[in-house]
Amino acid sequence: YEIVSQLASSNAVVVFSISGCCMCTVAQRLLVSLGVGPNIIELDHHAAGLDIQAVLYQLVADGRQYVPAVFIGGKFLGGIETLMACHINGTLVPLLKDAGALWL
Repeated sequence: YEIVSQLASSNAVVVFSISGCCMCTVAQRLLVSLGVGPNIIELDHHAAGLDIQAVLYQLVADGRQYVPAVFIGGKFLGGIETLMACHINGTLVPLLKDAGALWL
């Protein structure tokens, strides 16, 4: 948990991803289109990738896909479903502003 906590707090927005994952790309592009510069951590290229994947799998805990895993302000937001739901219902931008990821 320590490494995930450290990495999740390394930037206002952190996305744990796997290269080639289409939903990870969707999450990244949504955030970038909003003006956010997320820290992208590609688990298949990270030295502790397998350990991080195990922690993320426990965070999701319901058997759903554990990537992309989006952290905003060091707190676990969720996966692509939660990210898109927050975007659609209008709560994503205020979360990003509160975390210091957006200044407008």
